[in-house]
Amino acid sequence: MNALRLHAAGELRLHEEPDPEPEPGEVLVRIRGVGLCGSDRHWFLEGGIGDAALREPLVLGHEFAGVVVEGPRAGERVVLDPAVPCGRCALCLAGQGHLCAHMRFAGHGSTDGALRTLVAWPDQLVHALPDAVADEAAPLLEPLGVALHAVDLGGASAGSTAAVFGCGPLGLLLVQALRAAGVRVELAADPLAHRAAAARERGARSSEPAGVEVDVAYEAAGDDEALDAAIAAARPGGRVVLVGIPDGDRSSFHAAAARRKELTLVFCRRMRASDLPRAIRLAESGGLELGALVTARYGLAEGPQAFRDLVERRGLKVVVEPAR
Repeated sequence: MNALRLHAAGELRLHEEPDPEPEPGEVLVRIRGVGLCGSDRHWFLEGGIGDAALREPLVLGHEFAGVVVEGPRAGERVVLDPAVPCGRCALCLAGQGHLCAHMRFAGHGSTDGALRTLVAWPDQLVHALPDAVADEAAPLLEPLGVALHAVDLGGASAGSTAAVFGCGPLGLLLVQALRAAGVRVELAADPLAHRAAAARERGARSSEPAGVEVDVAYEAAGDDEALDAAIAAARPGGRVVLVGIPDGDRSSFHAAAARRKELTLVFCRRMRASDLPRAIRLAESGGLELGALVTARYGLAEGPQAFRDLVERRGLKVVVEPAR
C-alpha cells in the first residue's frame, strides 16, 4: 500500500509499505476519502499539537471513509470513528470515552491515521453508510459529529439563539447543526469573505457582529480575536463554547466582559462515541450540505499541494482520495 507520512514540520513523504494485517476484532478498509482538518494543519505546520509532538514519522488524517475489503462485511461502505478509548478506565466506564487518557486517536501521537491506501480498524468503530449518504459526504461525518457535540455543550435548543466565530468547515457544519436543532443562528463571522458568505448561504442571518447578543456563542477559529468576539456576543448569563484549537496551545481573552456577564466557558473535545451515528442519521435525513463543502480533491501523491491549500485556507474543505 501507499502511505503519506509527516517526517517533520512541513515535510511529507510518500512511502510504499506492507498492507496492514487486521488484528482479531478489526476489519480492513480501503480508504476512499480523508478530510483534512485544522488539527492536521497544526501537525503539518508545528510538528505537533497541544502537548503532543512528532516523535516518529506519522500518517495524519482522522476524517475517513472507505469500503471494507474482506470478511463478512466485504464491500460495505463505511465511515470510521477515529477514537479508540481503552474501555476500562473510570471515564470510559462512565460513558465519557472521548476523555479517556489512554485513547488511541487516528493521526495523533503514535497512531497512524488515514492518509494511506488501507487501514485496519476495530470493527465496532466502523459504521455502515446508508445509501442516502454519498461518498462525497462521508469524510464530513466525523466533523459533523464534533459539531453535534459542540451544540450539546452549548445547551442550544429550539428557539434559542447562537453565533459562530470562524466559518471554516467545522464552523459551517456548526451553523447547519444548530439550524437542524431549531436554533436561530444570528451571526456567523469570519475574516475571509468567501467563508462568511458560505455561512450566510447556509442560513446564518448576518456576518456583522455589531449589536448581536445571543444565548450561546461558538469560537471555531482557534484565535484570541474570535474568542473575544464570542464573549462580546454572548448575553449575560450565556455560554461560550471553545471549539477551535489555538496556535501555540494558548488562549487568552479580556476577562472583564466575561466576568461582568458571568459567562460559562466550555471546552469541546472531539466528539462522543454516540455522535458519529447521530451524524450519519442526520445526513441520511437530508437537508444538510456536506459534500458541497468540499472545494478541492487530491490524490495521495498530491498530498503536499493538499496541505498547501489547507494552510492557506483556500476554498472550504480539502479532501484527499488515497485510491485515486
